[in-house]
Amino acid sequence: MIKRCGTWLVCLWVGCASLPVFAAQTLSIGYVQQSADPRYDDKHMTAQFLGQALGRPSVGAEVALKEVKFHGQNAGIDFVLEQAEAATAAELVKQVETLQAKGVRFILSDLPAPTLSEVASAFKGKDVVFFNVSAPDDSLRQAQCQAVVFHTLPNHAMQADALVQYLVAHKWKEVLVLEGAAPEDQLLTAAFERAAKRYGAEIVAKRPFVLGNDPRERDKNNIALLTGDEDYDVVYIADSHGEFARNAAYQTLLPRPVIGAEGLNALAWNWAWERHGAPQVEKRFEKKAARRMSDPDWAAWMAVKAIATAVQQTNGADFAKLRDFLTAPDTTLDGAKGNASSFRPWDHQLRQPLLLSTHNWVVDRAPLEGFLHQTNNLDTLGFDERDSQCKF
Repeated sequence: MIKRCGTWLVCLWVGCASLPVFAAQTLSIGYVQQSADPRYDDKHMTAQFLGQALGRPSVGAEVALKEVKFHGQNAGIDFVLEQAEAATAAELVKQVETLQAKGVRFILSDLPAPTLSEVASAFKGKDVVFFNVSAPDDSLRQAQCQAVVFHTLPNHAMQADALVQYLVAHKWKEVLVLEGAAPEDQLLTAAFERAAKRYGAEIVAKRPFVLGNDPRERDKNNIALLTGDEDYDVVYIADSHGEFARNAAYQTLLPRPVIGAEGLNALAWNWAWERHGAPQVEKRFEKKAARRMSDPDWAAWMAVKAIATAVQQTNGADFAKLRDFLTAPDTTLDGAKGNASSFRPWDHQLRQPLLLSTHNWVVDRAPLEGFLHQTNNLDTLGFDERDSQCKF
């Protein structure tokens, strides 16, 4: 008589009793978020500009957790997610210390850039890795980079490079830039200006805009007036809140495309991507979250997949081996977008293709054909090693 034993081995009935049964080892993945994070305020999310979060990205991690349940099977490892939340950076540090004391070494970070920077600095030189899933700020990959932080979310520079590649490829090289007053808007403009210089686009004018309908500020709140007096091929809008940009399309004085916060943007994810297993990922996410997947959701999903792939390929849960795998030159990760992704060793940003997208379609995928790099074409997006200010 035969029987399937608890260790998943098929053996003779008389032999099963003598086989040892090993309890699976649990690898806990941490997830930290800030209480009352204004980025997830309901009023803010109603604008729904291209690429913004549509909800807390922890759902993306939970979806990935179900997908990777077999990745640790050979090593006898199960994956679980442990979530923590606090209002301030100091309180978040304590939460991470609690997770670390319980053996958690990999932590998904859903924190604004200043908070993430402060929290991560408290763990300099420690055996811990933070995966940044929601802060696109270039500073975190440049002068403020930290060795304990990895980034699965694309940064502003990557998105701007992808957009400008598309403009240059279509010979839309003259750009009118409209910029909001928020500090985040200025970061977007700076990234776009860098990309324009890198790939040969020209910013013909940069004009500030304001929200509202005050007639005394018509030259700053009226789209037609803002887009007059110059000729250009396209209008780029740097609007981190999206409230101004969503009214801009079809309101410009000249009949020109709108890109950036509205119209066309370079995204980590778009529900309309139809290749490389993406529809299946999107379907599983929508079933869990009752909404579509956005960039931070994908970044959280990708972080869990990266950890699980490291466990699978190293056949264990040794922290040093897992961390080394993440930055190994031959490591490849599948993000359901085609090109194999990997972490850049110089700033820990995840190389990845970006989807040049409208609200309901993927127009193209960057890097575009003809934009080449001597080692990896994905490094045409964002900070190449020679451009990096990151010093671990």
